[in-house]
Amino acid sequence: MLTQKAEGLHPFTRRDAGRLGIAAAVLVMLLTAILAIDFLQSGLRIEEGRPADRDIVATGQISFESEVQTAAERDRARNLVEPQYDYSIDKALDVSSQQVGALRTALFPLDRAFDPDTPETERRSTLEQVLPDLSESAREVLLAVDPARWPAIKAEAIRVLENVERTEIRDSALAEVRGDLSRRFGAALEPMERMLGEDIIRPFVAPNSTYSEALTEEVRNQRAAAVEPVQVQILPAQIIVRAGDPITAADIEILDRANLLEAGPDVAAVAGWFLLAALLVGLLLAWVWRFRPEVWHRNNVLVLVGLLLVVTAFALKLTAGRYALPFLLPVAAVGMLVAVLLDAGAATVLMAVLALIAGAVNGNSLEMAAYVFLGGFAGIVAVRRGDRLQVFVQAGIAIFIVQALVISTFSLFGARDPRGVLELWGASAASAGGAAVAAVGSFAVLGNIFGILTVFQLLELANPSQPLLRRLLVETPGTYHHSIMVGNLAERAAESIGADPLITRVAAYYHDIGKLANPYAFIENQAGGDNIHDELEPDVSAQILKQHVVDGIDLAYRSKLPKSLIAFIPQHHGTATMAYFLARARELAAAPYGGIGTTDGRKAADAVDERKFRHIGPKPQSREAALIMLADGVEASVRSLAARDEPAIRAMVARIIDERLADGQFDECDVTLRDIERIREAFIGQLLAMYHTRIAYPQNKVVEIESRRAAGGGSGAS
Repeated sequence: MLTQKAEGLHPFTRRDAGRLGIAAAVLVMLLTAILAIDFLQSGLRIEEGRPADRDIVATGQISFESEVQTAAERDRARNLVEPQYDYSIDKALDVSSQQVGALRTALFPLDRAFDPDTPETERRSTLEQVLPDLSESAREVLLAVDPARWPAIKAEAIRVLENVERTEIRDSALAEVRGDLSRRFGAALEPMERMLGEDIIRPFVAPNSTYSEALTEEVRNQRAAAVEPVQVQILPAQIIVRAGDPITAADIEILDRANLLEAGPDVAAVAGWFLLAALLVGLLLAWVWRFRPEVWHRNNVLVLVGLLLVVTAFALKLTAGRYALPFLLPVAAVGMLVAVLLDAGAATVLMAVLALIAGAVNGNSLEMAAYVFLGGFAGIVAVRRGDRLQVFVQAGIAIFIVQALVISTFSLFGARDPRGVLELWGASAASAGGAAVAAVGSFAVLGNIFGILTVFQLLELANPSQPLLRRLLVETPGTYHHSIMVGNLAERAAESIGADPLITRVAAYYHDIGKLANPYAFIENQAGGDNIHDELEPDVSAQILKQHVVDGIDLAYRSKLPKSLIAFIPQHHGTATMAYFLARARELAAAPYGGIGTTDGRKAADAVDERKFRHIGPKPQSREAALIMLADGVEASVRSLAARDEPAIRAMVARIIDERLADGQFDECDVTLRDIERIREAFIGQLLAMYHTRIAYPQNKVVEIESRRAAGGGSGAS
């Protein structure tokens, strides 16, 4: 029965479950191994102070309080603390009182020396002996001081000492304070008197603030305790240590927290990658089973898709986290290859899976996912069937434009500076060019390896110089002409329903190559001679006709035709009956009973085993095979018509199509009622063009009459 492409056409069988289980297990394990193992970090030589031999990239997001960095910040805070001294007001007053008292005691002899009643010799003797620390110049001034000026000098010296001692004098700054005493004396004294006063009190200036190790340590501890713990946050794909930079203790701590120093993998990360791989592979295989059943049952195609998925995932993982390397990968080549070898739908789904992987391995990067998917999708749209080199160039240009726009879009969000944009534009140009070159250079090779017909193979097989086609032309010219006509009919019908016209035409050329084994058993090669089937039993004739399918498959394998093309040979007849020989067998069976018109004759005719007169099949499995079946029957039937005007052609085309429909020949392929109507009109249009009426030229008439006369004369003579 006809189908409207219902999704439930192919039930999920136990065999499907087995295929799904095996394919899923293999792909999930491979993807998990690729995604979970950090190839960039393997074999790292981590040693503090040693330069990193490569970029070390975080595989996931981590956040923690850094003990190393917190300790470094606290040490920095401790080192910023200045030395602490034990100065206090009370201590300053005590020291001031002591030193002023000592000064008064030291100056007491001078008070007596400058007393007017003291003899000059005694005064001079006292002045020469008192204050032994005075400099020579100061002592000379002291000897020359007017006794009346001494009280003022003394009072000013005591005042200055008292004031100096009440301010902080650190033991480390004592020399500085002593050297700065002169500016503290008042203007009431003469310069020489101020110099004398400075020299007198200098030995009495004592420190009132001493460095305290305990106090300094206490303040340092307080400052260190006030430092908040340093929070470290590392994002996925963030570079922890750049190549060539010395590895610090802080770096080692981060690497340890990120589990990059451990020999074994992070169990949680492995589980996450396993779930992602299972989701992607499961949905991909489910889509193939549901929407591409012809791919689902072809192991070679599934292996190719799996191989492209695994190899691309490996490349994405290997370059993950680098600045520009992921943008350099020609991932779009995968989409173009699958579009050319299979179809655009499968290519789009595979690119979506690869885009998710690309985003995941690059730190859940939406930009990378968009870059891979949209670039690949542009290549799929532009490459179409890839039947010319020019389309691959156009596809490369389209990929570059789309990838550059993706980079520009995310750069406008503030992701990078203008220089970074230009660098990534260059990477996208290299990626697009590499994708085009990789696709055009490998699709034919992959097609041959995995048994997938490519456009170039089909064009080569359609070349009349092909050995099999040359044999058809030379050994079976009638079959050759018939195959060409079938190809023309089927190709036009394929275009009308959206099937593949190229493979339809090429398959039509080779569908009857089995007739090479016994050319004269088929009427188109008998050139008007005797028909051998007139002397044979119908079942024997039917067996001879069946044999051309077997011989065709045999010859196709020996000639190394692609398997997908060989499949058309048995399908072009399906399980249809050989109506002529079946009818003859029934007539012969009914003849002893008075013919089919009698009751016994009908019974005898019905007793004929119809299975002997049916082709072995299978029925057409694709729309293209259905078209060749119809074109084969239509071309042979219309050729037998005496009059090939439009009504006769329409009636014959309708009869052939209705017979195949009624016989259930299209139960196993996706041909709809709308397709049937379009096929009918395409056949009629092509046949009318092939058998259009021509003008009867007078000279042609003369030749025809003379040939008949000659034939009549000859027969009469014989």
